[in-house]
Amino acid sequence: MREATRGEAALRAVPGILRAELWTGRRDPLPRNRWLNWLPHAHLVLLTVVLGVWNLNLYARFMVPMPGGVTALVVAQGAAPVLALTRPAPAWWLSTASLMASVTVTAYVPWTEWPWSAGVIALHTLVLLLLSLRVRPVASAAALGMTLFTGIGALGRGDLPHAPTLWAGATAFATATVVGASLRASRVSRTRLVEQEELTAEERARRALLEERGRIARELHDVVAHHMSVISIQAQVAPHLVENPSPELRENLAGIRQNAVDALTELRRVLGVLRGDGAAGDAAAGVRHAPQPTLDRLGDLLANVRATGLDVTSETLGAPRPLSPGTELSAYRIVQEALSNAMRHAPGGRAAVATHYHADGLTVRITNTAATRPAGSVGPGGRREPGHGLLGMRERTAMLGGELAAGPTPDGGWDVTAVLPAPLHDPAHTKDGS
Repeated sequence: MREATRGEAALRAVPGILRAELWTGRRDPLPRNRWLNWLPHAHLVLLTVVLGVWNLNLYARFMVPMPGGVTALVVAQGAAPVLALTRPAPAWWLSTASLMASVTVTAYVPWTEWPWSAGVIALHTLVLLLLSLRVRPVASAAALGMTLFTGIGALGRGDLPHAPTLWAGATAFATATVVGASLRASRVSRTRLVEQEELTAEERARRALLEERGRIARELHDVVAHHMSVISIQAQVAPHLVENPSPELRENLAGIRQNAVDALTELRRVLGVLRGDGAAGDAAAGVRHAPQPTLDRLGDLLANVRATGLDVTSETLGAPRPLSPGTELSAYRIVQEALSNAMRHAPGGRAAVATHYHADGLTVRITNTAATRPAGSVGPGGRREPGHGLLGMRERTAMLGGELAAGPTPDGGWDVTAVLPAPLHDPAHTKDGS
């Protein structure tokens, strides 16, 4: 039943398709060739001129002098393929009308082929080929049927002595239609494949972006959850640090603690899913419960990098000061990711890490020299999966309202510079970092 319904729907759509594809004067230029550019178009125009001159000579051989109407007919037949390069539907109508007129003309010229001369067949074959390259198969089939209908009267005219060319023309027209429709189907398939690849690449980039944002959210969840827990504990302990606290003070501190607990519960409910509670490997390794790193652990990170064979130096400019947990975490992760890229893509090179504390915040710069030996593959096909690297650095920097610049250096290395805002007057930069 469903197949029958689909078939009926397809049949009902045919008139609309024919009206949209054939009964139109819209411009639909033949696409240029990827490798030959416009050369095939020029060759087709040249071929049309040659066939037009040949067709004109066929008529002129047996019609002396040639009537003006026949001359106009021959010109229309020769112009149709050229018009089909830009407007295939009007060109087909022009060629079909000329085809019908040629049936009448050649019927009374005993020495010519009937119902169509060889020149007319060749020119209309070109038009059908160019039409089939641009319209849907059902429209191509309808155009072929209407073309053959123009010569159907030849089947009942056995009184004409000259050789009929109906079957030769029908074969040529059908071949052109089939070839054109096949080429169009191949081109449409390639186009859809390219579009699908682009969509896949966009979806892959989008998924990588979401994964990176999820990773950042998990880390920030840990930071915020830690501070909310500290607030709750401090509010609970504070009454015991004051001698004879008033009921109002106890009530306010209890309210602070309850608000902190409620906020922490809501935070865990909304963002806790990002922690990947089902990842048994992470839980077994203690990843979920490990404290988030800060710049205080930068020395340990550099030591681990040196242990892998990468020569890395560090430099600190300005007076180090406590920063907000989010800024410290982002700065650490940017350095970590930049050094990972250096180990992966510049084996044998050298790297340098510079952290600059200034009045407006923190600037982190990681540079590395060019590789001295070939880099090994980093994933399937020697390509790293998206979702890390520069994408993560940019997300972390944008989250804090900072700026990130990354690119190659003149000596073949790579430079990453991140400016993370953290003004001195920001209350987040007090001693306890709260």
